[in-house]
Amino acid sequence: MTEKEQYRYANIIIDISHEKVDRPFQYKIPASLLSVLEPGMCVSIPFGKSNRLCNGVVIELTGRADYPADKLKEIIEVVPDSVIVSADAIRLAAWMKKNYGSTMIAALKTVLPAKQAYRPKTRKSVIRLKPPEQLRELLAEAVRKKQAARIRILTELINEEVLPYELVAGKLNISAGTLKSLENQGVIEVRAESIYRNPVRLTAAEETGKQLSEEQRTIVEEITCEYSQGIRGTYLIHGITGSGKTEVYIALIKNMVSAGRQCIVLIPEIALTYQTLLRFYKRFGDRVSVMHSSLSQGEKYDQCERARSGDIDIIIGPRSALFVPFPKLGMILIDEEHEPSYKSESMPRYHARETAQALAAMKGAALVLGSATPSLEAYYRVQEGRYKLFPLTRRLTGGTLPTVYTIDLRQELKAGNRSVFSRKLQELITARLAAGEQIILFLNRRGYAGFISCRSCGHVVKCPHCDVSLAKHKGGRLLCHYCGYETPEVTRCPECGSGYILGFRAGTQQIEENIGKMWPSAKVLRMDGDTTKKKDSLQQILTAFAERQADILIGTQMIVKGHDFPGVTLVGILAADLSLNANDYRAGERTFQLLTQAAGRAGRGDRPGEVVIQTYRPEHYSIVRAAEQDYGKFYEEEIIYRELASYPPAAHMLAIVIGAATAEAGKGLGEELTGAIRDSGSPVRIIGPAEAAVTKIKDVFRFVLYIKHADYQELIKVKDVVEAKINNQESRRESVQFDFDPMDRI
Repeated sequence: MTEKEQYRYANIIIDISHEKVDRPFQYKIPASLLSVLEPGMCVSIPFGKSNRLCNGVVIELTGRADYPADKLKEIIEVVPDSVIVSADAIRLAAWMKKNYGSTMIAALKTVLPAKQAYRPKTRKSVIRLKPPEQLRELLAEAVRKKQAARIRILTELINEEVLPYELVAGKLNISAGTLKSLENQGVIEVRAESIYRNPVRLTAAEETGKQLSEEQRTIVEEITCEYSQGIRGTYLIHGITGSGKTEVYIALIKNMVSAGRQCIVLIPEIALTYQTLLRFYKRFGDRVSVMHSSLSQGEKYDQCERARSGDIDIIIGPRSALFVPFPKLGMILIDEEHEPSYKSESMPRYHARETAQALAAMKGAALVLGSATPSLEAYYRVQEGRYKLFPLTRRLTGGTLPTVYTIDLRQELKAGNRSVFSRKLQELITARLAAGEQIILFLNRRGYAGFISCRSCGHVVKCPHCDVSLAKHKGGRLLCHYCGYETPEVTRCPECGSGYILGFRAGTQQIEENIGKMWPSAKVLRMDGDTTKKKDSLQQILTAFAERQADILIGTQMIVKGHDFPGVTLVGILAADLSLNANDYRAGERTFQLLTQAAGRAGRGDRPGEVVIQTYRPEHYSIVRAAEQDYGKFYEEEIIYRELASYPPAAHMLAIVIGAATAEAGKGLGEELTGAIRDSGSPVRIIGPAEAAVTKIKDVFRFVLYIKHADYQELIKVKDVVEAKINNQESRRESVQFDFDPMDRI
């Protein structure tokens, strides 16, 4: 009996994402599979009273039956072409289920970048086996016999030892019969080799590493030294825009690869993939690859296989790239770690930063975070001593940070300027166009949710309990999405009495039209959701602007993330208040980050840059500190607000989202869950149940409970209480989902 054959039973997670079956089910292993079955395999099994065939993932083999053996059903087969889940992936999925709340099968599917195995592509070649002298004799014989096909292939083989099969079958038009005849004579061999589907199609010239500054060199040396001493830390590189964080990443990875380790580089979105990949490809060639949602399933599978086999050392991509199965993982790097796109929007709602830390601990890897505007979570952990901080304070180009002008739009209105462009911005745009320099105009749309503000004095109608703006709902109501506070819509400003109180309305298309009227000769590109729908359209716009085919680039937040345009000397931020007034406790942080990142696009070349921030609230600390590019002072002011209101990172928050067929059922379940949490004796603070920000989606009414506590483990206990409560309700039709430390309003 082999070692495997002593395990006669398998514990299996069924591929049904429902709480009722979210546990292992035990099956007998048939004799035909005793020697081949392994944890992580996908199998077909009979399930339920009807014995309908389902798939499941084997998470454990055991020699002990938990139930009478004669009552256990038997596995049917291993599912063909299924992907094997590694032991590390099963451990990580279990961690995600526990810490974020989801079914185990949903967590297992999350940690599989490729959901199906694909047969490898093959490349065939025709190999010469005899020396050229003997082929000349065969060629002479073919000429005598007028064998045209043999003449063509023998002529080529005399000069080339290896011919691509496509050339032989295509251009030379040699039939399979002719090739078989030559093979039987021992003249040639038709050889097929497996090749990976490679999504990277670059031919960039190799580039040697740049000379690191003293600051950069210190970071690389300290992290590398700690790693060699067996220390597996988490590090935050806080570098101002243009300070060369990517060069630090490349140097760290070079050291890792030299030590035989593999690295994962996470970027916030696909839009940055090409630019980042190109920089890494110039240093590491075809030892680097990508993983993202636009790849075919075959390409995803092959990148995983290349990682497993050691064919690549580095993978680059958004958060799903975290799950590429490197057996010798040495380092995970997360660029722009503050970006909200690192938080998953579907169950399990994991955050890549925390999940990367768990994976790094399991695999013995280091974790490096980088940002010009770190998340409050990361910086808070620096203050607690959990992360080690490395500052980068100087721009690599030697240039200085741009000059920033903060324009009060209330004064513009008083001066009779009703244009979306302030007088200062108009003056600077005209000057830059005359000088042949480039301009970026950024419309800060993130977080826009119909907030109400006064154009005369800048007052925003806010919740008196939560310090977030009230959102306009149908029926003339203003509503707080955190505590449920409600008030009728106002028609005059409660602060100054002005009738200029309304929701802000602006769009990139409108901006483009205004530019056409005011500067008709300017060449304009627009980058937003409408202009980037087609495949590669985003990259085409960025390339065109980088090649100076346009004077002005207009866009939303996608244009301010990591792009490097040396020709840009002016950035105009048209409406800073759009994100500042979002009814979201992260509004100040988001605004500071977006404004700082946007300002960082100016003056990255050898010419100084200027930035114009247009706002109704120039005195707000987020805008003041962004204009100063002073993260430290912003953090000091923002963290006080978070501590007073018990918001992350000073405390933790769990959103329990309820979906129901009727409003009464949703609110009723919310009240039941509130009672169950209180009955459990949990010390948490409960807010709600209240209507969600979007109260109804596809005829499903949505309610939310917010649970707060300083200890994350207390929130996990609440999640467990809620799961137990809903699993005990036989006929429950409502859905319940969990979102720990939510990044957006729910």
